[in-house]
Amino acid sequence: MGIQFNSGPMPKRHNYQQNAEMNITPFVDVMLVLLIIFMVAAPLATVDVPVDLPSNSATVSPPPTDPVYVSVQADGALFVQETAVELDGLAALITSATGGARDTRLFLRGDQAVDYGRLMRVMNTLQKAGYSRISLVASEDPEL
Repeated sequence: MGIQFNSGPMPKRHNYQQNAEMNITPFVDVMLVLLIIFMVAAPLATVDVPVDLPSNSATVSPPPTDPVYVSVQADGALFVQETAVELDGLAALITSATGGARDTRLFLRGDQAVDYGRLMRVMNTLQKAGYSRISLVASEDPEL
C-alpha cells in the first residue's frame, strides 16, 4: 500500500574522470599571435618623416676670457701665469688673477716628472678656493 523508496546509493549521472593537468596550448597560441602582431606593428610606430631643417644664422659666441695658467715645474715650483707662488698663497693669487670670478677656467700644467701628490695638492687647493673648472694640459704626442 505505500510507495517504496530505494534507500540504496543513487547512480551517478555523469561518470567523468577528473583531469588535474592544465592545458596551456591555447595560451601559447594566443601569445604567439600577439608576438607576431607586435613584431609587425613595432617598425610602424617609429617616426620617419623627412624634414629639411633650416640653417642656423646666429652669430658665433665670443670665446671665453683668457684662462689662467697654473704651472708646476719638475722641482715642485708653482707659478700662476708667470708669477712664482707658494702653495699657501695660491688661493689668494688665483682670486686676484681672476677677479674673484669662480667660473673662470684654470689650466693646470704639470711637468711629467712632478710628484703626483704635489699636483693633487695644487688641484685640491684650487677646488677648496671654489674653482671647479680646472683642466689638465698635456702636450701632443708626436708618436700617435
